[in-house]
Amino acid sequence: MFDPHVVIQAYTQGYFPMAHPDEGNEIFWHLPEIRGIIPLDERFKINKNLARLYRKGDFELKQNYDFESVIRNCSGRDDTWISEEIIDTYCQLNEMGVAHSFETWKDGKLIGGLYGLAIGKVFFGESMFHKVTDASKIALIFLVETLRHKNFMLLDSQYLNDHIKQFGAYEINHDEYLNLLHEALG
Repeated sequence: MFDPHVVIQAYTQGYFPMAHPDEGNEIFWHLPEIRGIIPLDERFKINKNLARLYRKGDFELKQNYDFESVIRNCSGRDDTWISEEIIDTYCQLNEMGVAHSFETWKDGKLIGGLYGLAIGKVFFGESMFHKVTDASKIALIFLVETLRHKNFMLLDSQYLNDHIKQFGAYEINHDEYLNLLHEALG
């Protein structure tokens, strides 16, 4: 396991770790030139059907109820950067109160969720999964509502993909990211 305190320090500098399966799951530190950001203000978009589903309350929303299951589900892909070493370290970060999971449950079963780190007023999103359509999206809305309530300033998604673009996610350059990061870290 690599040192959780080193992980925290790296995030505050803009780095994040990823294991590389082609390299024997060796962990490398990434510092992208272009960074994905999910807005926490009015630019965060939810389509009408998803907003209705969220308000309907058919899902039970939990935070940090089963962190290890969330990260293991996120790693359950053929090609994953989430190694056992990363799982162990992030579970330790969860025990330290730094890593958090936002979970969607239905009928007593975990059906979707996401995890990341909260440092200062920044949430560093790591990965998400779903077993039921829209379950990870519901977890993301839950995360954004929680971050807004706690006056967070930055939701870092690391990279941009089609899944989060629909919520208004956008890219910024490295210097702009570091400015936002340092401001949100205080």
